[in-house]
Amino acid sequence: MLKQAVQVCSPVWVPNRNMATLKDISIRLKSVSNIQKITKSMKMVSAAKYARAERDLKPARPYGKAAQAFYDAAEVETSDKGSHLIVAVTSDRGLCGAVHSSIVRAIRATLNETPAGEETKLILIGDKARGMLHRQHGSKILMTFSDVGKKPPTFNDASEVANQIMNCGFDFERGSVYYNVYKSVVSYQTTTLPIHSMSAVTKAKNMGMYDSVDDELLRSYSEFQFASLIYYAMKEAATSEQSSRMTAMDGASKNAGEMIDKLTLTYNRTRQAVITRELIEIISGAAAV
Repeated sequence: MLKQAVQVCSPVWVPNRNMATLKDISIRLKSVSNIQKITKSMKMVSAAKYARAERDLKPARPYGKAAQAFYDAAEVETSDKGSHLIVAVTSDRGLCGAVHSSIVRAIRATLNETPAGEETKLILIGDKARGMLHRQHGSKILMTFSDVGKKPPTFNDASEVANQIMNCGFDFERGSVYYNVYKSVVSYQTTTLPIHSMSAVTKAKNMGMYDSVDDELLRSYSEFQFASLIYYAMKEAATSEQSSRMTAMDGASKNAGEMIDKLTLTYNRTRQAVITRELIEIISGAAAV
């Protein structure tokens, strides 16, 4: 009679790979504590820069309002069709919430709604906008400006940007400036401002009533108004960025504090379990002897 062999499997204890040791928890706790120190320092720096940016924004707002009032008084016609020039006002620095991504989303929505026959070019102020738009719309980027956001924007910076835009060689029929308008410490709004070409300003309805205004004077004044508009947009964007970064770093510091509390509790429980297991082994060994 044949006997069937039966294999007996003895249970083998396998440690859980996802179970963290005291050393792992200690390293994680130390890294989160270091991150919290960095976020708190960045919050303090952003708070100081935000106070200065908000203080400098008040005298800069009349520049933008005066430029808009000039275009409104001249009754410059704006077209909804034709070649489009888009100027994005961002910066080179991140860790400030959705300040830059909100502008990029608005530009992408505009580009998706643009008819196929209309030409659109992008002028990007700041590396953040260039990094997010270069992959999909790299062929439409006409010009970029870097080293933005490290220092508060000045009127000389805005004048240089405006001069480069007016001499870019792109003959546009309509233009838009995408920037963030500062509302409060925790609020900003992505807004657009119209850009008018020199030919549109010359053909304005109320510009023909001044016989003493020649083309050179009108061009100089139009360039100044355009630089004032860019300066106003850069000041609004800088204030929105600093307030958003301060809020983001404050939230990051609070989240790091919550993680530190949870990791500390986990570390104490794990340490207590290790001590208890060692005591049980010592007592079991002593009882066996």
